[in-house]
Amino acid sequence: MSEMKKRMTKHYQVPRFSALPLQVFAGSGNKEAVQGTKIVYLYRIAKDASTKDGTLLAFTTENGRTKSKDADSTATKDGSIRTPGAAEVEITATSILAKGDTMLDSLENAMDADELIEIWEANLAEPVEEEDNKFKGMYFQGYLTEFEKTSSAEDFVECSLTFGINGTGARGEVTVSTEQQELASYVFKDTTRVGA
Repeated sequence: MSEMKKRMTKHYQVPRFSALPLQVFAGSGNKEAVQGTKIVYLYRIAKDASTKDGTLLAFTTENGRTKSKDADSTATKDGSIRTPGAAEVEITATSILAKGDTMLDSLENAMDADELIEIWEANLAEPVEEEDNKFKGMYFQGYLTEFEKTSSAEDFVECSLTFGINGTGARGEVTVSTEQQELASYVFKDTTRVGA
């Protein structure tokens, strides 16, 4: 060890990496990574709350939720002070257009009419104990702010949506029907007989 390194280690008392537990996580028990297919989003036009359940988008390829906050800086004699602004939340979804799908049409119509949309984020990897079809999740309300339909010569028609959310959402338990869970975990099957 170089003389400089010895002095710095002694001065700052830097612990050796081997002495640090590298896999310490919050909470207790074994930790397991969550697959992207286990986070699902359900949508409903708010005005339809008394007649329709939340619905998955068909053939969803990607979802995302972004929370950001701007902050203003004020220079003082003692250094700058940061003042956080209001949090802004955006939810994005990308899906392949399905023949006969009415949900994308409903969402686009809601955008044109400035109608409020309800969105649920459910984590299918975290079911609520002693409750059927209930999962840890979040609830949001907002507006569809961007709708893009892309149709290239080589790929399927792809629809990308961006929702601007009012507030920051609320945590709770989300009901996801057995049928919706099966759609979310849909896997490819070949044309041959099973067991052949």
